[in-house]
Amino acid sequence: MNHKSRRVAVLGGGLTGLSSAFYLRELAKERGEEIKVTVIEGSDRLGGRVNTLRKNGFVIERGPDSFLARKLPMIRIASELGLVQELTGTNPAAKNTYISRDGKLLPMPQGLTLGVPSDRDKFMATELVSEEGKLRALAELDLPSDVSEGDESVGAFLERRMGKEMVERIFEPLLAGIHAGDLYKLGLEATFPQFKRMVQEYGSLIAGTRETQRQAAAAKAKADAEAAASSNEASDSTPLPASVFMTFKNGLSSLIEALESRLREDANCEIRTGAKVEAITPIGGEEMDSASYRLRLSDGSTVEADRVIFALPAYNASELLAPHVDVSALNAIRYVSVANIVLAYDDSGFDHPLDGSGFLVPRGENRLITASTWTSSKWLHTAPQGKRLIRCYVGRAGDEQGVELDDEAMSAAVQRDLRELMGLTATPEFVEITRLRHSMPQYPVGHVEAVAAFRASLATKLPGVIATGAAFDAVGLPDCVAQGKQAAEALLAN
Repeated sequence: MNHKSRRVAVLGGGLTGLSSAFYLRELAKERGEEIKVTVIEGSDRLGGRVNTLRKNGFVIERGPDSFLARKLPMIRIASELGLVQELTGTNPAAKNTYISRDGKLLPMPQGLTLGVPSDRDKFMATELVSEEGKLRALAELDLPSDVSEGDESVGAFLERRMGKEMVERIFEPLLAGIHAGDLYKLGLEATFPQFKRMVQEYGSLIAGTRETQRQAAAAKAKADAEAAASSNEASDSTPLPASVFMTFKNGLSSLIEALESRLREDANCEIRTGAKVEAITPIGGEEMDSASYRLRLSDGSTVEADRVIFALPAYNASELLAPHVDVSALNAIRYVSVANIVLAYDDSGFDHPLDGSGFLVPRGENRLITASTWTSSKWLHTAPQGKRLIRCYVGRAGDEQGVELDDEAMSAAVQRDLRELMGLTATPEFVEITRLRHSMPQYPVGHVEAVAAFRASLATKLPGVIATGAAFDAVGLPDCVAQGKQAAEALLAN
């Protein structure tokens, strides 16, 4: 056993930071190492963008509302925290998703995967794209493989492969919505690198999507067979929902609460909230690899640590690291502000069937709403019996002014869009508005290489300091958990 106790400071109490702290303690126990962890969160609450409101029997997400089930880090951490039984999937009956065109909601064509059509007949039946636009998209099968060595924007790549109309009508509302971004400014390598690999390996996006679907179906069949064969051996196991997306029955904050509880129970872990780190200063021995750090907090206190994990937004990390290392890669990551507007209704007088999961709104439609989730239809646990719940989104790159409307004006504008697009005239029982300012990182072209160079420089200039989180690799909740665990593993391996 290594009896030397290391002190680790984790900056940021969002999902990445809490996951880092959790896995630092768990992995240290496995390895027989002594580590003391201090989590420092500048605000008065943990969880970052994950923020569940439980009100009047409703489960309302004020930040992200779910995660991709195929990304296993969330499933694994849920299992490690005893939360698997709390996982739930989407309503299988809520299959329809709509896209607005000329003020009318039209069904999204079946067979699309991230906007790429795999079924010619179903795609040709859609009214969302003109006949010329559909034929241009399907001609992608016959285009030469033209993947360049360097990075490029998602928009430029998809326009070249599938045509401009497909970008505007399908890809922009579907893909840009993930980042609230501008496809012509988001880097392909950092956001959708699988598109580039598909063209490299299969010659086209359509051929690659078909092969990916075939492999996914085969993997599912194999997994189902293995699950059936092992059911008698693991009768106490909790089966996972058969769903593309998952969440927790009592909201995503269930995970944050479980992580906080586990960490606070640990005598070698401290959580500090309400004081921001204002400076980091190297101290310690003459050898750089034995250096440690002093963190100065906004409340006047200091924390000393042998190792530091930055799990902060790029703009916060940049301020602290600028005196020590080139932070141009961090400064290149722009953040977009968005708002979530949740409207709760009574069934009585509610004049829409909510026959699906919601709708998307392309930029060219000139609406305040960028998308809407029919929450109580998509997630059956979110509203009590006899009630309905709808969530709308406002703000995206180049169109953020709506986020700063006052509550009354925003609520009125959102309800006007719902009335004109859905024909919904019912009056909500209450409205909850959450503004998430500077919350959505925009990965520019060249982001992957720039971040790699930044991390290499950071390792040289400030050994034992690791930067991770949504600003760097991916924004999904499972990605945040994975990055937290990877940071813990890297720190322990050093």
